[in-house]
Amino acid sequence: MRAFLTYARTATLTTLRPDRTPHVTPVRFTFDPASALARVTTRAGARKARNVAAGGPAARVALCQADGSRWVTLEGRAEITDDRGRLAEAVRRYAARYGTPPPAPLDLVVIEITVDRVLSLNI
Repeated sequence: MRAFLTYARTATLTTLRPDRTPHVTPVRFTFDPASALARVTTRAGARKARNVAAGGPAARVALCQADGSRWVTLEGRAEITDDRGRLAEAVRRYAARYGTPPPAPLDLVVIEITVDRVLSLNI
């Protein structure tokens, strides 16, 4: 599973809108198994970031990477931060995984997901 989650693939991130309907969007992400922390960089104004912010400390998300019949879903609580150190770490890890830094809009933030449940198939 650890190797699978290092492949330079796009995943889907599912967040909940304020009306509790799901919002699913493609993302690139990184996962640190030692700390069980997944990171997604995005704009502060993006729907996914606004959904996480609206959910407060109880915001839960699901991040799923698939390749044919193999997949891994990482679930957990999410929070938004624009802390420079945490954002720099997210950008560093993204560049290492995808070979290029993420887009850098002025309102760049990171969604940090504390993973507490992992589901998978054929991994």
